[in-house]
Amino acid sequence: MPKMKTKRAAAKRFAVTGSGKFRRCRQNLRHILTKKNAKRKMRLGQGALVDGSNEKAVRRMLPYA
Repeated sequence: MPKMKTKRAAAKRFAVTGSGKFRRCRQNLRHILTKKNAKRKMRLGQGALVDGSNEKAVRRMLPYA
C-alpha cells in the first residue's frame, strides 16, 4: 500500500503536543488591530488546542503526526 499524503496546508497550521493533542493558532490577529484592546490581542496571540469535535478531521489530514 502506498504512503498516505499529508495535507500540506494542515501541516502548516497545526502542531502536535507531547500528549498527542493538536495545537492551533487563533484567528483575528492579522489586521484591523486598532479597535481591539491590548488584553484581547494578547489572548489572540497565545495558541489554543483543537476542539475534540474537530480532532478526528485534523488527525485524518495529518496521518503521520
